[in-house]
Amino acid sequence: MLREAGLLTPRELRAIIRGLDAIAKEIQSGKFRWEAELEDVHMNIEAELTRRVPAGAKLHTGRSRNDQVATDLRLWTLGAIDQLDSDLAALGRALVARAEDGVDILLPGYTHGQRAQPVRWAYVLLAHAWPLVRDRQRLADARRRVAELPLGSGALAGSGFAVDRVLLKEALGFRSVSANALDATGDRDFVAEVLFGLTLVGTHLSRLAAELVLYTSAEFGFVRLSDDFSTGSSLLPQKRNPDIFELARAKSGRLLGDLVALLTTLKGLPAGYSKDLQEDKALLFDGFDTLALVLPAATGAITALSVDAERMQAALDPSLRATDLADLLVEAGVPFRESHGLVGRLVREAERSGVPLDRVPGPVAAGIHPALAAALSQLGTWEDSVESRATPGGASRRSVAEQLEALRLAFAEGGGT
Repeated sequence: MLREAGLLTPRELRAIIRGLDAIAKEIQSGKFRWEAELEDVHMNIEAELTRRVPAGAKLHTGRSRNDQVATDLRLWTLGAIDQLDSDLAALGRALVARAEDGVDILLPGYTHGQRAQPVRWAYVLLAHAWPLVRDRQRLADARRRVAELPLGSGALAGSGFAVDRVLLKEALGFRSVSANALDATGDRDFVAEVLFGLTLVGTHLSRLAAELVLYTSAEFGFVRLSDDFSTGSSLLPQKRNPDIFELARAKSGRLLGDLVALLTTLKGLPAGYSKDLQEDKALLFDGFDTLALVLPAATGAITALSVDAERMQAALDPSLRATDLADLLVEAGVPFRESHGLVGRLVREAERSGVPLDRVPGPVAAGIHPALAAALSQLGTWEDSVESRATPGGASRRSVAEQLEALRLAFAEGGGT
């Protein structure tokens, strides 16, 4: 760009590029000597370049560290989002693969921590896969705003030279050029937005982890972790602790802390650059580093866990048929609100008599409502119950198959967002 603006000769351009390439190789190999008195990465590189190439003193023409650091951070964030997207897709594929094996496995679905209705194990796993689709969409949308070029803004008022910002945008792979230099040098909205995206990823991982921690307990015993993804106890020989999921659950708090710390830093700043903004990098880097550890670990643990289908089937309690009975009464012409109350009375009668809901004697059911005895006799299998939830997004086989197909495409390797 400096050459295009007539600020460098062709010879100076070639010398600067050679010098920068040589310095880059030394940094990558760990041989570059950093000098603390030069304050930061920008001044270290410029000073070393100028020692090697006199024209290096022209490198900073039309620039400020204010617009440089904002550009650097945006470039770094673009690459970090791409890596995170890849890790999210890998976790999504792991959930889909396990769901494909769990279409025929039935278990109770829960609300309020209570058994509610029978569902497919595949359906439960897909309920944790869909949030990852939204996470990827959210980060892809944020990426558009990250890709706004601040370079050429100078310290706050723009550059005093004919800086070709469109050329810079194209060369560095940005989508657009910032509209106001004072705003551009102090804008860290993109950091806050990305950190929010990371925090929500952490929240979704925490919810998945919380469910799996519960299901690995002896009280449930629905799933069993691989020895490779669990730990023993220092005292109790029988333990297989779900450490990965417990840590995944805890890391959501760390991510939230990064977001809150950044927002607190930003809230009192005037327009333009302030040194407070130096704090943004530690928080952003920590957020990405955290998920770079958690996502692959969670992916591996889910891939390696085993499922106890018999234990899940055994947890299907007849009380889960209550809604089926209410629906059958509706089909017989009873308004739903009335059928809800009638089945509630039947549930209380079953509890009082100490019998399962579907074993309440016909005469007793008929005494509550004449259609109830017929409804009890029409109850089918657990599979029939699940298949009755055939609306789009429901737990039926067809709906689950449609979701699986959509998610295979959403998480396809190389598909991106």
